[in-house]
Amino acid sequence: MLRGGRALRALRGPGAGVVVGGRGGAAPGRPLRVAAPRSSDVFRELGPALSRLGQTLREQLPGSGGWEPQWSPQSCPPPEQADVVVVGGGVVGWAVAYWLKALENQQHGMRVLVVERDPTYSRASTVLSVGGIRQQFSLPENIRLSLFSAAFLRNINVSLGGGGGWKQQRGVSPPRLAHQAVCPSPPPQDYLWVPNEPPVDVQFQPSGYLFLASQRGAATLEAGVKLQREEGAKVALLSPSQLKAKFPWLNTEDVAVASYGLENEGWFDPWSLLTAFRRKAMSLGVLSCIGEAKSFITPTEDEMPLMARDRVKCVNVRLPDSPEQQPVACAIVVIAAGAWSGELLATATASLPGGSLAPLPIQPRKRYVYMWHCPDGPGLECPFLIDTSGAYFRREGIAGNFLGGMSPPEGDEPDTGDLEVDHDFFQEQVWPRLAHRVPPFQTLKVRSSWAGYYDYNTFDQNGVLGRHPQLQNVFVVGGFSGHGLQQAPAAGRAAAELLLHGRCSTMDVGRLAPGRLLHGEPLREAAIV
Repeated sequence: MLRGGRALRALRGPGAGVVVGGRGGAAPGRPLRVAAPRSSDVFRELGPALSRLGQTLREQLPGSGGWEPQWSPQSCPPPEQADVVVVGGGVVGWAVAYWLKALENQQHGMRVLVVERDPTYSRASTVLSVGGIRQQFSLPENIRLSLFSAAFLRNINVSLGGGGGWKQQRGVSPPRLAHQAVCPSPPPQDYLWVPNEPPVDVQFQPSGYLFLASQRGAATLEAGVKLQREEGAKVALLSPSQLKAKFPWLNTEDVAVASYGLENEGWFDPWSLLTAFRRKAMSLGVLSCIGEAKSFITPTEDEMPLMARDRVKCVNVRLPDSPEQQPVACAIVVIAAGAWSGELLATATASLPGGSLAPLPIQPRKRYVYMWHCPDGPGLECPFLIDTSGAYFRREGIAGNFLGGMSPPEGDEPDTGDLEVDHDFFQEQVWPRLAHRVPPFQTLKVRSSWAGYYDYNTFDQNGVLGRHPQLQNVFVVGGFSGHGLQQAPAAGRAAAELLLHGRCSTMDVGRLAPGRLLHGEPLREAAIV
């Protein structure tokens, strides 16, 4: 879509601009003469003429008066063939597509298609997130993923200049490849800056996560910090007295110990990261279409000598506002549909011969986010605080606004059929915990709220990343249970390496493979918010 002056220049055509000063086409010192517009100016007559034509066509059609053409650019059918079909156009899906193109050996060699059913992203987990990033996890795989993503975000606008040297964009800090020995950063040419486009700004706000632990959870927190440091994260342990000295507005009566991130933690704008991945991926040749993957097609008995039976040869994509389905022949399918990954896989494979597949335990879980105003609350030094009770909050801007919420008890999950907000949940559950921890919050005033979805892995609340154990050419990237946005750059890289090379060489995340679901081998993450 062209905007502003670009649209005007596009209509006028190249060279249609008027030179007001300088040499242009006029002789030096000679005044520039501009003819007055004539009544027969084609641009003046074009709009009304098209309107009259449209009205005439509508009057001639049967049932005129309510008819509107159904075609739009978003309803274009997908291609008949693609090498890789990525189902899901959230930040994880676009990250996978981007890395597939960035890591391929030849330009324009692989056809990658991203299928997204909701172009508005009105129910997408990505854009409804609070945008946090941290390294304070209890599993090494999660720490590695977030370390990689932090380095990626830090260097998001770095490109490779002429002669193989670093080229720094205006206003962008030079690259800082921290933790390279533990979790190497991607090569500089693989960042998200697009030539001749404005630099990417994800509005990153550096601020450490502050996890509080009671006496009961102190040992678990301290063990987590030890592991985080071994993996290369910079995290400090704080005693109650140190905590009070650093954050005097905090009530530390029931706090035994706290962990505070010193680097690579904070929050950013989810929409900016999503659009940056999409823009870069499409500049590399990734295709996209609006539609819904409805079913998979496996080889028939006649094709079995040439193709394995446990492979998907086509994905049927239903077009928006239409019963029509377009089969897309493909070599690889990537399931990156977020909270609906489990439902998608169950539906798409329901009609496959040979019996049903083991269910993918990824389900939507609704979470509420509240924004409140408290002018006497914490200032610019406010961390992303995780309370001993599970409540959390962070600063939003610099005008005394805050975002926060809390996950409900396991047996009291809200209905996921809509995104309505339960305001009583804040009054009865969240606010008392916040006011206990931060006394100024006793006078807060809620200003807005919304609800979003976790792509919740009911098996062990950890990401599922790898080849499906029963379908040879289907890969799953999802189930991150609330930290998919922050780990998307790394998860996309890991998935692309698995698809292209059969192994992930950048970071060791092999234990996240879907096989653990079949074998009953859960990976327990203690730091789920």
